[in-house]
Amino acid sequence: METRYPIILVHGLAVRDCIFMKPFGQIERILKIQGHKVFRSKIESFAPIEHNAEVLKQEILKLEEEYGVDKVNIVAHSKGGLDAKYMIEKLGMADHIASLTTLCTPHKGTPIARGMMKLPRWMLHVMAFFVNLWYRILGDRHPNSLKALEQLASWNPVEEVILKVGSGIYCQSYSATLERSRDDFVLGIPLAFCHHFEKGEPSDGLVTKESAKFGDYKGLMLEGSISHSDVFDFMAKKKKKDRIYAFYSSLCEDLKARGF
Repeated sequence: METRYPIILVHGLAVRDCIFMKPFGQIERILKIQGHKVFRSKIESFAPIEHNAEVLKQEILKLEEEYGVDKVNIVAHSKGGLDAKYMIEKLGMADHIASLTTLCTPHKGTPIARGMMKLPRWMLHVMAFFVNLWYRILGDRHPNSLKALEQLASWNPVEEVILKVGSGIYCQSYSATLERSRDDFVLGIPLAFCHHFEKGEPSDGLVTKESAKFGDYKGLMLEGSISHSDVFDFMAKKKKKDRIYAFYSSLCEDLKARGF
């Protein structure tokens, strides 16, 4: 049975809806089979928070018109949670959101981004040029990877106001913990840097547990070693996939039980 309001899945930084990088993997399909109305946002990979927030707003308004509803549930991963919060607070969308669930969102910034911002400015500009170029090829129209990095590095992304949300919205958050570098060959190196910068604070490889806390913090999304990319079913190992899908199913069932 479906939730009262449609669910929109919002991806994070560096993710693009293409053949080799499908955000949320099979999660959307599985939830639809279970009867839920689920959609994936088409926000850009490396656009600043302000731009993606406007894109998300227009997607939600279109979705409401199409299905004759006045609210949606947002389930956002990583930077997608910051995009959603900015949209709610700064773009007048509080009355359109029933619930906001953030998964491994860096509400207080990320140590990796803060560490990268200490590199020479010329080096950051060179890296940003090539990242922006590549993501334009993939389809981004407004990539600005340096600004996105600056926003992720900050303890108060964009403005302090986006550390809150509008009243009347049910807000909850989850974190994940990558226990060993060898458990994820991509995020193993960032995990080592996270542990160095944050003195061993539990992390999913990019975002610490403390930074992921927001609203009603529910704890770990899943027990065991789960990486930042596992959370949205990107390159997750087969033995983890069923547990990841079960989490999203239980999340939707909980939203339904709460009347959302």
